[in-house]
Amino acid sequence: MAPSSERLFDSLGHFGRFQACVYFASAFQAMSCGIHYLASVFMAVTPNFVCGIPGNMSSVLFYNSSESSMEDIWTLWTSTENYIVVQLENGEIWELNQCSRSKREDSLNLAYEYKGNKSIFSCSDGFLYDDTKWKSTVVTQWDLVCDREWLAKLIQPTFMLGVLIGAVIFGDIADRLGRQCVIWFTSAGQFVFGIAVAFTFDYYSFMIVRFLLAMVSSGYLVVAFVYVTEFVGIKARTWASMHVHAFFAMGIMVVALVGFLVRTWWVYQIFLSIATLPFVLCCWMLPETPFWLLSEERHEDAQKVINIMARWNKVSTPCKVSELCSVQQDDLVSGRMGDNDTSSAKKHNILDLFCNWHIARRTITVWLIWFTGSLGYYVFSLSSVNLGGNEYLNLFLIGAVELPCYVIACIGMDKLGRRNTLIPFLILSAVICVLIMFIPQDFNILIILANMAGKFSIGVAFGLIYLYTAELYPTIVRSLAVGSGSMMCRAGSVVAPFCVYLRSVWIFMPLLLVGIMALLSAILTIMLPETLGKPLTNTLVEATEMGRNKKSCSGKTPPAHSGAALEKIEMFGQETVSTEK
Repeated sequence: MAPSSERLFDSLGHFGRFQACVYFASAFQAMSCGIHYLASVFMAVTPNFVCGIPGNMSSVLFYNSSESSMEDIWTLWTSTENYIVVQLENGEIWELNQCSRSKREDSLNLAYEYKGNKSIFSCSDGFLYDDTKWKSTVVTQWDLVCDREWLAKLIQPTFMLGVLIGAVIFGDIADRLGRQCVIWFTSAGQFVFGIAVAFTFDYYSFMIVRFLLAMVSSGYLVVAFVYVTEFVGIKARTWASMHVHAFFAMGIMVVALVGFLVRTWWVYQIFLSIATLPFVLCCWMLPETPFWLLSEERHEDAQKVINIMARWNKVSTPCKVSELCSVQQDDLVSGRMGDNDTSSAKKHNILDLFCNWHIARRTITVWLIWFTGSLGYYVFSLSSVNLGGNEYLNLFLIGAVELPCYVIACIGMDKLGRRNTLIPFLILSAVICVLIMFIPQDFNILIILANMAGKFSIGVAFGLIYLYTAELYPTIVRSLAVGSGSMMCRAGSVVAPFCVYLRSVWIFMPLLLVGIMALLSAILTIMLPETLGKPLTNTLVEATEMGRNKKSCSGKTPPAHSGAALEKIEMFGQETVSTEK
């Protein structure tokens, strides 16, 4: 947005009644993104299981306990190494393991221990699942266990790949066709594809529809950030845009609540999808942003939106489009005269982020922080259901602790500075990861509290990195720097599920990796310059000097950003921050 935008907001109000309605309506739908991003934590649960019984069962034995049904046996199940002994009506005795079953050849008495001959068979009759917690999951629906287990482990990474692609596609479409139509399409798409997931007929159709759901969910989040940014004035923009994340966190809390109440995966998916149906029914009422309309020279339509804003905000004399256009023309002329580098901005590419040692070191550090933030965010979120105790309460608390962290991030980066807030919270998250390893496993409450603290600390660091990135680079490569950082963020979200699966190797392996990455990021961040109150740089030479000048890096001077410059930073940040999730 050009400086003329502040002329509009000075006239209509930076966060009046109209902006509040648009903001909360758009942010409300962001809950659906949090819902679908984390839905698989319960939908793709793998319960206890054993091979199916090859006939009609007459009795079942587990260690020294003889029960009348399999439901009673599951309450005694403690390890994947356990097996169940069953006797069929024809007298045959079978041992049922998780991925194989064996028939006892010369045993007439039903006993748990047996050292005679056995004939081993595959699980050709399917599997028996523990349905005491979940009546049905996608794993039990399509037998995604044993040699098909890898298919279950692809569910979340494939979704995150869809998030990556959707952000790129719909971000470009929003610039071409407008924010309004993309919001309509993606919000409706979330509802339609969300319901369609529940009615898929096999694993592959499930994955395809979920991939499409990921694309529209990511697309909505990308465009919603830009949309609310273009309706909110600079005085409220940082806080308003940052707290869209809070609605995403509320979506995680909804997942926990619905998961607790509904234990059949396809019903669970339907309930999650209709949670934000009210927005889908009224989203067509949301107007196009006046700044996109002005960029397309649709002046009459822009004036209509401005008049509506004025009426809602009770402004008697709204700003005229002609006044905004004249300011934009003046800004364009002065910009061309004052900045010789803008004409060559299109010639720059990603190699310019490595043009010298100082900028290259800065780029590596920033990319690492983006990657670590996303990795830590999803490792703490996805691992919450494996902490022991009540997994639904665990996930709810992991979502709830995210709400205050964005308030702390806003206060910290305005009072202490970007770097001085980022470093302590990165170190804190690394320390917490190590401390969790020393907590005895039967101290469930302490483990949960520590994980909440870890999610909080990584959330604060994650919340401010986009703005810090924009301030670290000059105008000619700023969007390139933030865009490349967001791509590293998406890469982290794709890797995170695989990192969680390393719990099977060592229970603390995911935390160890996050802790190492966070500590390394904190150490490298020490070498970054502080940007609070510093003017934006326009050339790579200026950006390099900002890193070399110790005084300018650490001293706290009064803010030197003009309103237009700060707007430019925030706009770069808002267009890519949604890709964090």
